[in-house]
Amino acid sequence: MSGAFPQDSAAQEAFASSRDLPGSGFPERKDAMNIQGGRVSQSDDVSADQLLESLGYTPELARNRSTLQVAFMSFVLASIPYGLATTLSYPLIGGGPVDIIWGWFAVSLIIVCVAVSLGEITSVYPTAGGVYYQAFMLSPPAWRRIASWICGWLYTVGNITITLAVNFGTTLFFVGCINVFESEPGVGIFSPTDWQLYLIFLGITFLCNAVSSLGNRHLPLLDTAAIFWTFIGVLAIMVTILVVARGGRHSAEYVFTHFETHSGWPKGWSFMVGLLHAGYATSSTGMIISMCEEVRNPSTQVPKAMVATIFINTFAGLLFLIPLCFVLPNIEDLISSAQPVPVIIKSAVGNSGGAIALCLPLLVLAVLCGISCTTAASRCTWAFARDGAIPGSRWWRQVNHRLDAPLNAMMLSMVVQILLGLIYFGSQAAFNAFSGVGVISLTASYAVPIAISLFTGRKALKGAKFNMGIFGVFANVVALAWSALAMPLFCMPSVIPVTAETVNYAPVVFVAATVISAAWYIAWGHKNYAGPPTHDEEAYN
Repeated sequence: MSGAFPQDSAAQEAFASSRDLPGSGFPERKDAMNIQGGRVSQSDDVSADQLLESLGYTPELARNRSTLQVAFMSFVLASIPYGLATTLSYPLIGGGPVDIIWGWFAVSLIIVCVAVSLGEITSVYPTAGGVYYQAFMLSPPAWRRIASWICGWLYTVGNITITLAVNFGTTLFFVGCINVFESEPGVGIFSPTDWQLYLIFLGITFLCNAVSSLGNRHLPLLDTAAIFWTFIGVLAIMVTILVVARGGRHSAEYVFTHFETHSGWPKGWSFMVGLLHAGYATSSTGMIISMCEEVRNPSTQVPKAMVATIFINTFAGLLFLIPLCFVLPNIEDLISSAQPVPVIIKSAVGNSGGAIALCLPLLVLAVLCGISCTTAASRCTWAFARDGAIPGSRWWRQVNHRLDAPLNAMMLSMVVQILLGLIYFGSQAAFNAFSGVGVISLTASYAVPIAISLFTGRKALKGAKFNMGIFGVFANVVALAWSALAMPLFCMPSVIPVTAETVNYAPVVFVAATVISAAWYIAWGHKNYAGPPTHDEEAYN
């Protein structure tokens, strides 16, 4: 990969200097504090902005988040009760209560390892570029640009498509909640056309972008309020449905041991396909890294927040799922419903008014999740554009200092989501692939720096503020094993035999995105993309 860079020392110096010139398309670079082999040495008295400058970037965003606020935003990104509610059909089809409860618990334990693995690396390289910056710095010099390019596009595509999936999922959940009111038994009062669904999606998308951009300074307060709202709402749902239970209650044996499959797959693989439920809800684990440049002490705050949030999420998920399993109506009837959770709640409370009241906390949390995903996706897009990897980078890397937000990058992300949403008019099954693509892309992007770090002996982690030692090695292996399983898993149809309505288009969309990014690299990136700014001279060889 060295052919795209000047080879003699004078030319290298001129090339490196050109990256700092106004209008060059690259961020201003500062003198390094202490760079050894491409790694930044950190000390307790080094401020977050000084550390960012040592990594090659000029601080442009206000650091207004504490450790708790970062953890709260990470929690809202996952939005566990809402995320689990919108995808509950997967484990219902795959294995019933066993898949719902034990699948969630098992995946949560695995995601702890993913969070630990990413947290270790983030403690060394805390930038908004996240995993793609880490991939660049951890890779051997000859592979740095291509590794960061691949990882950067995976991370960006994952952030944008998962935000799209969240906002459209909110649209469908909203319709499902309305239809707890019925015009006749089994028939909801609202049967929206494709245009009506798309207009609701547009309204939610515009709302999330407006709040994220205009209220950026107040988002930490919103995230803090969200966690209290979540647990109050979940407790209200749990107590009400268990106490009222108009349809009766199952035994504990049923809740924790009953397994029934409706997928057509063999039992073991059917259970695995049901894990899509938990995989989708935990896919946002690494998205919080994009907020590193708005955190006061990202080297320690972000890793701790990522890991702590998994335990909060696990508890909140069990608190939500176990009561639902105690009052499950007939599973075959639930499978025919597009949104089973409103149906379960209505069956338990016995009336539409009570059901919509209990669904309201989930709807509010859905919007808050969309706002957090919009924020994280805009930072990811901005960071990648800042390093010149996105066409028109000079526009997308600009920061609106009045709003203290990368507004242009946010608008780019929003426009892409709106355009991709039009696919729903062609095929609802094709649109559903975007949630799968988001998870696949994010999972793959997380795996890249973890794999590079592990297979290079974890050298960059020596002396890191968040180094888990031997457990870190174990966590790396588990995280990579999960990635190897989850990526093909999210390409599988949830039921067989496959029809045009049940086929999983995620691999098609994923391959298309990969081909487009590869073509852009061949046509432009190979000669023009230099990767993130670095003070390590090896990066230019």
